[in-house]
Amino acid sequence: MAEAVQTPMHEPITWSRSISPWAPLREPLFRSLWGAAVISYTGTWMQNVGAGWLMTQLTTSPLKVSLVTAASTLPVFLVILPAGALADLVDRRRFLLITQSWMVVASAMLGVLTLLGYVTPSILLIYTFLLGLGSVMNDPAWQAITPEIVSAENHAPAVALNSVGFNVARALGPAVGGLVIAATSSGVAFLLNAASFFGVILFLYRWKRPHYEHVETGRVRDALATGFRYLRGAPVMRSVLIRTAAFSWAASCLLALLPILARPHGATGYGLLLGSFGLGALAGAALLPRLRSWLSVDRLVVFATLLFAAMTFLAGHVRAFSALTLVLFASGIAWIGILACLNVAAQTMSPSYLRARALSMYLLVLQGGMAVGSAVWGMLASRSGIPAALLVSAVALVAGLITVPRHRLSSEKLKFAPAVVRD
Repeated sequence: MAEAVQTPMHEPITWSRSISPWAPLREPLFRSLWGAAVISYTGTWMQNVGAGWLMTQLTTSPLKVSLVTAASTLPVFLVILPAGALADLVDRRRFLLITQSWMVVASAMLGVLTLLGYVTPSILLIYTFLLGLGSVMNDPAWQAITPEIVSAENHAPAVALNSVGFNVARALGPAVGGLVIAATSSGVAFLLNAASFFGVILFLYRWKRPHYEHVETGRVRDALATGFRYLRGAPVMRSVLIRTAAFSWAASCLLALLPILARPHGATGYGLLLGSFGLGALAGAALLPRLRSWLSVDRLVVFATLLFAAMTFLAGHVRAFSALTLVLFASGIAWIGILACLNVAAQTMSPSYLRARALSMYLLVLQGGMAVGSAVWGMLASRSGIPAALLVSAVALVAGLITVPRHRLSSEKLKFAPAVVRD
């Protein structure tokens, strides 16, 4: 039986200025996982570059190119909620070992098939889907273990550092991936991605996870029902999900169509453009503490959304590589500003025993919105052209800001008692 849902206390969402944003890296456990995760993320971005670029070599259809993004996120609709329930019911360490191994196999098989010359657009989409399936099963448990490997006072900075690590990889992975693809092939990038998971697997294998008290037992269906009951009675959770939905589907256009925008500049150019986006995200992460001292969370998100909308529009009208690089850099700054705020809100919107389920709902909205948006923008680009699709995406981003007054991220923050640890 599940424990009764704890009543949350509410306070403004803030990052304490007395704690360094790098403080979690002083904790050996978090530092080890963070380093392994950066390597794995780098491999993932090499995979993304390889898949996107390989599809442009196999077909010139904007729809099929955009479906690479859709295929990687489509599993969100199928398994993200059961994955969150499972992550709350089973040993998250063992569960993550299974999902990480799944992704090793999927990446390695796609790499071998590519090198043998057997890949078609359909095969590429199938294996991208299978890799996405493993990633989606992995994500709720992965995000839910953060409080278990870092002290309570460093939780918020750790969430932000996870985003920083992802964007370090976003800066390095595409550039390295573009060089690897230009020198060899996409198949080599896929094999390197398979190898990149082993650092995380080694960490999980060696990690002596604390034995947290099990506050709920039963079937996945019952666990899901508990999660939905909590959602109905938690206004702050609904606000986070609504704000995430308003952003994600509209924002997906730029990244989904980027392989086509980059086609005149080759595989290396595509990698450098994605790298510019990642460098912008790194710059945004460095600026975030200072911006948070000047702006509320909601004002920061509004400003960043307007900047991202402007850059999305400009991406459809600039042709010079240098100008497009600057557009992607500014887009990365805006992107991290928005997602860092959404991620912290999502991490704190539920009690510990429901954390993976709550995060699975957030990831469903975030990644599901990206998947739907990628397909929509691909179809629109096929019919009306890429500049038109990017223009409509920019307008949709601005229109989504109507959700801010009624669904503020800064109005309340959930704080719960930590999970009980057995001696």
